[in-house]
Amino acid sequence: MTLRVDTPPPRPATAASAAVPDVPFSPGGGRRGAVSPATMTALLDAGEACLLQVGLRRTTLSDVARAAGVSRMTVYRAWPDVTALLSDVLSRRLATVISEVLRTTPAGTGRERLVHAVATSVLRLCREPLVIRLLEIDPEALLPFVVDRFGSAQLLAIGTMELLLREGIADGSVATDDPQLTAQCLMLTAQSHLFSARVVRARVDLAVMADELRRLLDGWLRPRDAAA
Repeated sequence: MTLRVDTPPPRPATAASAAVPDVPFSPGGGRRGAVSPATMTALLDAGEACLLQVGLRRTTLSDVARAAGVSRMTVYRAWPDVTALLSDVLSRRLATVISEVLRTTPAGTGRERLVHAVATSVLRLCREPLVIRLLEIDPEALLPFVVDRFGSAQLLAIGTMELLLREGIADGSVATDDPQLTAQCLMLTAQSHLFSARVVRARVDLAVMADELRRLLDGWLRPRDAAA
């Protein structure tokens, strides 16, 4: 069911309303604060380098410790296993991409900004070396985030999309009566395009896929009585 929002026709966002702060990223989960911010950055850098070099299955926390120049116990204070490290590495990369995309998203209605941000972020992530590497050699590492649970990276994206959905509801450009559920469905749609990048790349340019995703999302979110 869609919700018709009876508001005046939306006005383009001003520079002030279009400004979006950086997407927050807090690594370490329940162990946050176990190591200093500088050490955490070094560990994440080392973890990403190891994952890029040998993949998830061949990366150990001992490898990360050696690459970062710290003890194994320092790494274990931050994460219990490599899967938890991967989740934070992906979350940091996603937070960086989303923040950069939002800072360059043109002013417009909430729907226009959301559609641009989602499609552009998906395209950026399809070209990220870490994502490409995981899909090439460790695709099963991503399976739990498809069939079992949302990971921290997905929850970060869902929260950002919900904020933009609420912006669109307020200006009358988005039709939904449950922005939280819609944000989750947007996440599932976006990740299906991301995880299928290798299939798509073999047939068409990824930019073409991103354009199709824009049309899909715009038609989905647009109020029924809105002009095309």
